[in-house]
Amino acid sequence: MALKTTPYDSARYLRTDEERAAYLATCMEEAPEDVAFLAHVVGVVARSRMSQLARDAGLTREGLYKALSDSCNPSADSVLKVVHELGYRLTVTPEKPGA
Repeated sequence: MALKTTPYDSARYLRTDEERAAYLATCMEEAPEDVAFLAHVVGVVARSRMSQLARDAGLTREGLYKALSDSCNPSADSVLKVVHELGYRLTVTPEKPGA
């Protein structure tokens, strides 16, 4: 019998706002200069509550999926709008003490 597998999707495991915020913060710490990765992470968080988010942002689910897909290069404006609609704020901290 062949082994059946399914792709892993982090969005399935982000159930609360606290889990989503922790996931965003951790990923931003891992790759703070990687805008494509940030867009991917925001997309994962958005997928964890896609229907409501699309309505709040005034977009269709399909449009939101497309804008945040790995094959798309969303604008910073789009990413920041989704972050805002998710109810989060991106913050900046010094990389080095005294910076």
